Amino acid sequence: MKIRQNTKIALYIGTLCSVAYFVVYVARNALSAATPQMLAAGYTEAYIGSASSLFFMFYAVGQLINGWIGDRIKAKWMITGGLVFAAIASVVFPYLETQLTLAMLLYALSGFFLSMIYAPMTKFIAENTEPIHAERCTVGLAFASFFGSPAAGILATLFIWESVFVVSSLAMIVMAVMTVLCFTVFERRGMVHYTARVRGEKSKGSVKELFSRQIVKYSLVSILTGIIRTSVVFWLPTYIVQYLHFSETQGTAIFTVCSLVISLTTFIAMFIYGRLGRDMDKTVLIMFIATAAFFLLTYFVPYPIFNIAFLVLAIMAANGAATILWSVYCLRLRDTGLVSSVTGYLDFLSYMAAAIANIIFANAVTAIGWGNLLLVWVGLGVLGIIIGLPFKKRGCSCKK
Repeated sequence: MKIRQNTKIALYIGTLCSVAYFVVYVARNALSAATPQMLAAGYTEAYIGSASSLFFMFYAVGQLINGWIGDRIKAKWMITGGLVFAAIASVVFPYLETQLTLAMLLYALSGFFLSMIYAPMTKFIAENTEPIHAERCTVGLAFASFFGSPAAGILATLFIWESVFVVSSLAMIVMAVMTVLCFTVFERRGMVHYTARVRGEKSKGSVKELFSRQIVKYSLVSILTGIIRTSVVFWLPTYIVQYLHFSETQGTAIFTVCSLVISLTTFIAMFIYGRLGRDMDKTVLIMFIATAAFFLLTYFVPYPIFNIAFLVLAIMAANGAATILWSVYCLRLRDTGLVSSVTGYLDFLSYMAAAIANIIFANAVTAIGWGNLLLVWVGLGVLGIIIGLPFKKRGCSCKK
């Protein structure tokens, strides 16, 4: 009976968190999906690239700050506050066409507010579900994050670009209300508990212990997968239109289909992970080998259908490595008491790298062209292979 009750609680928690995270990713991908329309409306690649980069910088710094705060404040208030404040900042952004600097700043602030959600949510899941259920819940979060991109693409297909931001903001407000109500019910029924760290409390974990758990390696994995799953995906609609010469409408539709396929990554990655004996390191290495190989095929095969297929497969492979990072590695730090802090730190690295990459990619398109930029992406996959090689010392607790 207790096992069945634990499963039911995990289902409730996992469903609520996955839906909330899906809404977050719709909002996060709104600018990417709207980019072709914005370019047609007179915005430049440089401005959109700068707005995106600033957003990711604020999001990255926010992850670091809010990850730490998330170990001390209830997830209910972190998630609700993040959704509400992000919605307010995001809904104003498209209507400040005469004040572009202010618009960019508001969009960046929405990134900071959205960063209040993931790390506290991961901690909440880790502490209120059994390990196997927690892993499945975070798989749900990963799926929700990948599916948010095609959902944003669908909005861009149905509405003018300004309305994409309005609709995503309304969705965040609705989700904030649902979060407060559901969390309150969970609390009153005694289904959940909060483990807040207090001032002066000694950590169960330590920096030395994190080093023994390959924090350096998975920090590098976070950086590389952050660039690919965030920056490369951000420029995918523009790549389809500019490099493969599809129309804006066709580009948006193709991006939506690509994103739907990419959203399946988390299940494929976890299946491969299971087939490999739940070996994190081996799974990550195979994913990066596939990433480099498919990016290389994208460079050499110019035919649009195959070109897009190989590019999508490269992104999926990199996202597979990211799935192992967020759905397996972070949860295995549960006993350190630092799940939120470490998750926030890794997310900080991921999005700061993406922010820098977005600036580089925006300028690279003009300077070296899309073809040569593909070779840069091949290089990212090769770096991933090097990082994924088994250099770990014996006795490292990475297969528990």
